[in-house]
Amino acid sequence: MTRYLESGLGAPLLLLHPFPLAAEAWRPQLESVPRGWRFIAPDLRGFGGSASDGASEIGMDDYARDALDLMTALHLERAVVAGLSMGGYVAFAMLRMAPKRIRGLVLADTRPQADNEDAVRARRAALEMVRGRGLAALADEMLGKLLGETTRRERPQVVAEVRRLIESNHPDGAAMATYAMMRRPDSTPDLAGIRCPTLVIVGAEDTITPPADADVMHRSIAGSALRTIAHAGHLSNLEAPAEFSTTINGWVDSLQ
Repeated sequence: MTRYLESGLGAPLLLLHPFPLAAEAWRPQLESVPRGWRFIAPDLRGFGGSASDGASEIGMDDYARDALDLMTALHLERAVVAGLSMGGYVAFAMLRMAPKRIRGLVLADTRPQADNEDAVRARRAALEMVRGRGLAALADEMLGKLLGETTRRERPQVVAEVRRLIESNHPDGAAMATYAMMRRPDSTPDLAGIRCPTLVIVGAEDTITPPADADVMHRSIAGSALRTIAHAGHLSNLEAPAEFSTTINGWVDSLQ
């Protein structure tokens, strides 16, 4: 079953969380929902309060199917879909599976490309770490990459909160997601075919999916908008929550 958090009333926007966090990572945005909108943040399978259903190896299409099934269960024919990092990979899969159900798209700190050989090796090493040493070790490894230099230097409370969010998950869910990311297809050929309104967001200090990559994605999606969040890294919604929320809220208001 899929557990979700929600806030607001009106047009639906689905918030898909990054790895290795869960829906709680969207708390700042759930606390500032614009009038006329309903923000829904599901825990992807194996994260937070969502069951893994006993699966050990799944793909992005499985996460996408779960999200679409949740929309159906909530009687939502269409929704804006916002995905950050791994959430973006799920959004691309949803777009391939059911483009007519995607009213608009927000792609934050993510990329369309599949993992290259170096990335696959890094994923395999992360799998071994999670299975052998747990999520505390994964947090130690990832915090310096997930968070921008400014956050690491000036916002210790954000560093501590991200660590808590990572460690609150289950190693099986993190391992399952790592395997899914490692096997995900290349979504680059799909970019030119995106016809729904699209917003690309990137943290200025993101070193995992840097601004240059976001610019390429923006230029590949006709009519898309690009916004850069200053003094934020890969988790821009948590590192600069006010600016991120203002950005996304202003954009969705333009869809009304």
